[in-house]
Amino acid sequence: MEIPGCLHPSARYHWGGDQPTCTRTKSAGILLLMACLWAAPHAVEVRLVNGPSHCAGRVEVLYNETWGTVCDDSWGLSEGQVVCRQLGCGAVLSISQGARYGEGTGQIWLDEVNCTGAEGDLSECHVKKWGEHNCHHVEDASVEYSGISELGPLQLLNGPNRCAGRVEVLHNHLWGTVCDDNWDLADAAVVCRQLGCGTARAAVSGAHFGRGHDRIWLDEVNCTGTEASLFECRASAWGDNNCYHGEDAGVICSDSLIAEPAQLRLTNGSNRCAGRVEVLHDEQWGSVCDHGWDNRDAEVVCRQLGCGTALSTSGEAYAGAEPLRIWLDNMSCTGTETALNKCRASPWGNSSCSHGKYATVVCSGSAVSSFAPVRLVDGPGRCAGRVEVFHKEQWGTVCDDSWDFLDAAVVCRQLGCGMAIAAPWRALFGRGQDPIWLDEVNCTGTEAALSQCKAKDWGVHGCDHGEDASVVCSGNGGLARASVATSLAFCALKLPATSEVAAASVPVARRKAEVQFRGGLLSRVGMRWRL
Repeated sequence: MEIPGCLHPSARYHWGGDQPTCTRTKSAGILLLMACLWAAPHAVEVRLVNGPSHCAGRVEVLYNETWGTVCDDSWGLSEGQVVCRQLGCGAVLSISQGARYGEGTGQIWLDEVNCTGAEGDLSECHVKKWGEHNCHHVEDASVEYSGISELGPLQLLNGPNRCAGRVEVLHNHLWGTVCDDNWDLADAAVVCRQLGCGTARAAVSGAHFGRGHDRIWLDEVNCTGTEASLFECRASAWGDNNCYHGEDAGVICSDSLIAEPAQLRLTNGSNRCAGRVEVLHDEQWGSVCDHGWDNRDAEVVCRQLGCGTALSTSGEAYAGAEPLRIWLDNMSCTGTETALNKCRASPWGNSSCSHGKYATVVCSGSAVSSFAPVRLVDGPGRCAGRVEVFHKEQWGTVCDDSWDFLDAAVVCRQLGCGMAIAAPWRALFGRGQDPIWLDEVNCTGTEAALSQCKAKDWGVHGCDHGEDASVVCSGNGGLARASVATSLAFCALKLPATSEVAAASVPVARRKAEVQFRGGLLSRVGMRWRL
């Protein structure tokens, strides 16, 4: 029997390799037939990595016993459908370019993958030769499928958890960001509600959680705050925007802050803001080894304790009773963490440290440790929020009667948060629940601590929590500064009235200002108030 001239019509194999051709020579027929059959395309092994399950993630293929990525050039819905079919993961939810699930390492095996969508696996699609590409790992392709319960049409990415991050929405099988034009707390409230993440704590702008890589799907979002979904809010048409990814909107929801930091204290020092570092774990206090301990670690400790900034990390271990345990070793903080247990370190209790080699800290707040500690809560960062002071082993709020910029300046100084930007009234950052400790606070602005200012006796007031005072300081990055214009408007309304008419109108104006802020009517360009 004569062997066909060639088992395939072209001399170039469509999967990217050179195709062996069969001759008509009878003597070699059987061997060439076997070679042709051996060279027939085999299903390429594929996987999705770095996602919430095996049905979402960065696309990787196996070649020469090595996994490598797929470049996103020409990557689209048809290619995603083939991977979906091959993995048995249901319908395609989205295909993404720009390394949505992180950049791979090593080989980039495939580029210019071109499928019709009907193929049984990727080996049947047209593509360049193995390893031939003009890409970088920032172009790694990814896929998500509808069978993934963790995914929905709305996500917060690049944050500490699913309840804080950059806002991204799904449209036409592609993820995209939301521009921060007119982005406010009402919009953030809808996002948090839709995700089941509690209430909105902050609506951040300026790509606070990093710049996206995909489309910018929404702009000029305008929610009332009562919608069940972000897609029920008014906005420009899909993809219609005048933005760039430096304006990507973000959200911080209350549930993102649920995890409590490990308890922390400084012992054997002259006051609560200086001494040996100890943490509470498994209901037992233990020390921190000084291996690698530096000023960045100390900054986190001082911040967590509300003790200002770090002044010293001297090797002096502070005399006193030896701790029973050494809980942490090889601490490595960046200096921006909100709590020591958020820094990198050896596992709890895993230490090669000898006793006496303990981490110590002297914070700037040690100079005013005899004064009542103060903190700012329920704001977007530690340097903006509702003012609370510590008295009789309990935190409590400050009434806004006579509260002004000079009082705020003292709070910012005490916390090591830079300069005061604003002193908002009327529980701008929510109502407190504990005692109202201070009222009629009257600082000169030069005091070292709030409790050094003149005020009524502790606990004496005629206020309710709707009058809780707040502060916005210049420190702690853009989150605090995002409230600058809003806060300044409140400060402006605190000027003394010069007539009975003005005096009567101030409370009304103040209420109007508060309503305008909470309704998101602060103009983004020029920050003008529309009363």
